[in-house]
Amino acid sequence: MRITISRAFTELAQRSPDAPAVRDGSDALTRGTLEARSNALARRYRDAGVRTDSFVTVVGGNTVDTVIATVAVWKAGATPQPLSPRLPAPERQKVLDLVDPALVVSDEPVAGRTWMPLDGAGDPASDTDARPLEDHAAASWKAPTSSGSTGTPKVVVAAASAHVDPDGRVAEFVPRHATQLVAGPLHHAAPFVYAMRGLMTGHALVLMPRFDAAAWLDTVVSARATWGMLVPTMMSRIMALGPELFADADVTSLDSVLHIGAVCPPHVKRSWIRWLGPDRVVEVYSGTESNGLAMIRGDEWLQHPGSVGRPIGGTTIRIVRPDGRAAGIGETGRIEMTRPGAATYRYLGRGVPAQDSWHSLGDSGHLDHDGYLYIADRNDDLIVSGGVNVWPAAVESTLERHPAVRTCVVVGKPDPDFGQRVHAVVDVGTSSVSREQLDDWAASAFTPDERPRSWTIVHAPIRDDTGKVRRRAWR
Repeated sequence: MRITISRAFTELAQRSPDAPAVRDGSDALTRGTLEARSNALARRYRDAGVRTDSFVTVVGGNTVDTVIATVAVWKAGATPQPLSPRLPAPERQKVLDLVDPALVVSDEPVAGRTWMPLDGAGDPASDTDARPLEDHAAASWKAPTSSGSTGTPKVVVAAASAHVDPDGRVAEFVPRHATQLVAGPLHHAAPFVYAMRGLMTGHALVLMPRFDAAAWLDTVVSARATWGMLVPTMMSRIMALGPELFADADVTSLDSVLHIGAVCPPHVKRSWIRWLGPDRVVEVYSGTESNGLAMIRGDEWLQHPGSVGRPIGGTTIRIVRPDGRAAGIGETGRIEMTRPGAATYRYLGRGVPAQDSWHSLGDSGHLDHDGYLYIADRNDDLIVSGGVNVWPAAVESTLERHPAVRTCVVVGKPDPDFGQRVHAVVDVGTSSVSREQLDDWAASAFTPDERPRSWTIVHAPIRDDTGKVRRRAWR
C-alpha cells in the first residue's frame, strides 16, 4: 500500500521505535529518534517558508545530519535537492539560480538565500515538536543533479510523487531487509536513491564518510552489512587490497552487492565473482533519469561476459545508427531506452519528455542474439584516430591491468597527422614508473590503433568516489 513518504517514516517508527535507522562514524539514530528529530526540524522548515512542492537544497556529506535534514524535507511536503559540498562555487550558483530553493540547508550560509544549518536537528524542544506533522506529499520525491561529467550538472526532477510502500522492495534486485552499507556520496543520484528508498522501506543505513577500500572491508565485517552499492572504481580499489586481507575477512553477512555507474573492467568483475560467488554480484545499467534499466547476475555474466544485462521493469532497448535507422544484432550504435507511460523525469527549466518517448544516456553499444546489452562507451568520449574509432573504456580496462596503475582516464588529444591521438592519464600512486616503461608495456598490450601515444602520470586519484571524471579538463 502506497502512502506518503512522511507517513511511511512515522509507521516504521511506531512499529519498531528502537530499531536502528542510520549511523555514521560519530552518531547513531533509532527509528524513534529519527522520527522525533525530523518532525521537529520539518516544523522549523515550514516556519522558514517551506511549502508543499517547494525545493529544499541539502548540501551535505554522508552524515546522520544529512539524513535527518532530507527526511525533514519530505515531512515538510517539499522536494529534496541534494547538492555536493565539493561543487565549485560558480557551478553551485548556477544550480541554485535554476532551482531557486525555498531553503538551503548547509554547513555555511549561502548569500542571498534563506538558510539553515545542517546540524540543526538536535533533540526536540517539546513533545509537541516531536509529533508527526499534517501529512504532506510533494509532486516530485527527488531532484538530484546529474554527475556533471560532461558539463554543468543538470537538475533531474523525478516524475514520481513523494509516496512509497513501506513494506515493498526498493527494486527486484535489492533485498527486502538489509543493513545497507552506503559507500557512495549521498549527493549523487544512485547512492541517494538506494539509501533513501532503503531507509523508507526498513533498511538500516551504515554511512561511510568517504569511500576507502580498507575501511569498506572492515565495515562489512564489523557492521555485519548485508547489502551495498558500489561503482567499478571502488571495486577495483577493494580488489587491490590483496588476497591476504580477503582470506581473513568474514563477509558471509553479505547477501549481495550491486554495482552501477560505469563499465566494469572484465578482470575486476571476474575477481569479485571468484571472491563472493556469482549469485552475490549483481550489475545494473541505468541513469539519474531512471528512463530504463538493464540487469545481469554474475552467473549470467559468465555466460555473456562484458554484458550489462537485459532490460527489466518494462524497459525496451534499441540500438540506433547515426542515420536514425535500427542497428543490427552485434552492430554498435546509440543506445536508447523507453518504458511505457509518462516520462519518469524532466530536466528543470525544460519541457516534460513526451509519453512513451525514447531516451538515451549518451552511450553507444550493441545487443547480442539473446537480447543482452554491451556498452562500448559514451558517444562524446569516442576518439577517432586516423579514421579508426577507439573507445576509451576498452583502453582503460587494459591499462588498469598494469601493476602500477591504480586508475586511469583516456582521452583524445589533437594530432596534426591523425586528427586525434590516444592520450592516457594514469594514477600510479607511490610508484616511480616512467613514461618510457609504460610505452614499452603498451606496445605489447594494445593494438597499434588503441595504444596510447602520450601520457600524463599523476600520483592522486583521478576519479571521484562515484567513479566519475571530467574528461574535458584532461582533453
